[in-house]
Amino acid sequence: MLKGIRVIDFSNYLPGPFASQRLAELGAEVIKVEPESGDPGRHLDIKIEGTGAVFAANNRGKKSITLNLKSEEGRNAALMLISESDAVLESFRPGVMKKLGLDYEAVKKHKQNIVYCSLTGYGENEDYQYLGSHDLNYMAVSGVLAQLKDRSGRPVHPSNTIADFMGGMAASERILAALLSSRMSGKGGHHCISIAEVMASTMGNHLLIENKTGYPKGLSVLNGEIVAYSIYETKDARFAALAALEPKFWINFCKSAGREDWIDYHLSSTSGNNPVYLEITELFKSRSLKEWTEFGQRADCCLTPVLEAGELADFPLFKSILDTNQNHPLVKMHGGIESAMDGPPKLGEHNEEVLSNIAKRNIKI
Repeated sequence: MLKGIRVIDFSNYLPGPFASQRLAELGAEVIKVEPESGDPGRHLDIKIEGTGAVFAANNRGKKSITLNLKSEEGRNAALMLISESDAVLESFRPGVMKKLGLDYEAVKKHKQNIVYCSLTGYGENEDYQYLGSHDLNYMAVSGVLAQLKDRSGRPVHPSNTIADFMGGMAASERILAALLSSRMSGKGGHHCISIAEVMASTMGNHLLIENKTGYPKGLSVLNGEIVAYSIYETKDARFAALAALEPKFWINFCKSAGREDWIDYHLSSTSGNNPVYLEITELFKSRSLKEWTEFGQRADCCLTPVLEAGELADFPLFKSILDTNQNHPLVKMHGGIESAMDGPPKLGEHNEEVLSNIAKRNIKI
């Protein structure tokens, strides 16, 4: 879908690379510009075939070149590439690209209709824009983390960087919209994405409800307070998610479980004082997760297993989007092109291919 679109990606770590990988999976040519030491994500955490897991998972299907952007030669090479491209993505702190002479105002002199996206933590807010932060901070300040609490009321530390991925999705969405606008109007523009604001935008239900009623947990029917929409432990100490919100699904569950007497208790509470909740809890503990998985497929009652990461590869739903040709499974975007399933590029792997073309033209910026 994006064949012929070139994106110059200056981002590091996770949110920006995830955003540009989504574009690569849609067919765009993504040229990743790295310092000579490489994207820090290459050296982060567990190594997968010689490179960090964060880098390996979020940089497939891209081309890697190395440039010293603090040098005139490196800056000129970057500007030359941008002048022949459609979009730029960067994730530095505000002001960094300006110091390098690669901010939007400098770039648009060489490519008037460039789509320029800055993926930031706090956007252009004067009080926060220069503060260093990570996923956990954006989750916390947006109110989202407060929605993930254990029974004691303590926020649960997520083991997935939800804000980083949501920010990356927002950036790729904005770039796509801006590319379409550019094609229609002939004009580019600068788009600043705030990850904290992206996360806050998911709090709409909660804000309206709290403002109206004072209740801080959003929709009560969706937060584990009713028996039809809750998580239950199974016989083998695993968990199953029951989300039979609509009456038809709840009826299917009750009938399939042989407990039609529960039908009228659809919206009753998950309280220890509710005998129906206690009975449902005991029923789930009487069967294994495998049995409940099969039950959910038969009964059509919005019942699914809570899978662990290592179980995705064997789950039928994901077999078509998991890359089984590599030693480590990687999930691709649904409908993405196969070339984007290539492994991540080696550092500077495409210097010759990309930068030699600039040298041959001998064009100075």
